[in-house]
Amino acid sequence: MHFTRTGTGRPLLLIHGLGGSTRSWSPIAARLQTSRDVIAVDLPGFGTTPPLAGPVTIDTMADAVIAFLTEHDLLGIDVVGSSMGARLVLELARRGVVGSVVSLDPGGFWQGAETAFFATSIKVSLALVNAIQPLLPAITGSAVGRTLFLAQFSAHPWALEQSLVLQELQNFKKSVSFGPMLDSLIAGQMQPGATPQSDRCPITIGWGRYDRVCLPAQAARAQAAFPKARLHWFEHSGHFPMWDSPEETALLILDATRGA
Repeated sequence: MHFTRTGTGRPLLLIHGLGGSTRSWSPIAARLQTSRDVIAVDLPGFGTTPPLAGPVTIDTMADAVIAFLTEHDLLGIDVVGSSMGARLVLELARRGVVGSVVSLDPGGFWQGAETAFFATSIKVSLALVNAIQPLLPAITGSAVGRTLFLAQFSAHPWALEQSLVLQELQNFKKSVSFGPMLDSLIAGQMQPGATPQSDRCPITIGWGRYDRVCLPAQAARAQAAFPKARLHWFEHSGHFPMWDSPEETALLILDATRGA
């Protein structure tokens, strides 16, 4: 599993979202590195990590992360996840193999029509982005273009840096595990997940008030699944708080994992 490791202090693991990579964390990486040994991974089939040999699901991804942590003597590490990665860190907490957990806008808490809305919107977005890959540099170079393509994901997409938007959209096509993980997220909606093991992991769930992927109403279901979790609202963010509110996100992560 490809990873980067920078900074000094107690180790902190970052797990990206669907179609992302280690570079998804670039808006907050420097802030975290001032006090933490920050490890960011490319999950199997994303970034530069080869895909899994067998089935690609939340469970098998969790197994792969645990194998990585075991190999590098990092079991019990504090973890942060975004979107799909946020769903994954909750599974790691449920298994009791990590320390403090910060889950940013986790998937898996849809109900009824929300599920179809999520599946359809993401699949349409993926097909469109893949079809116009050669045009992405020009499109993302415009505030209007960034707004058109990321309005579902960001509260203020026009303000995002072109380099971040371009790399994320280009990653979609390279992510061979995108489809299977999307199907796993849709089919494997998280049921009440607290276990005696997860009760030992301090959990903070962060949610953007303007999230148009995992709708804000789903935050209550996530908290109900992990009753001891702390819920933090990002009042000016969409689906990716580390993009829309980077300073607030970094401070939340450092605060939530300080007493691990």
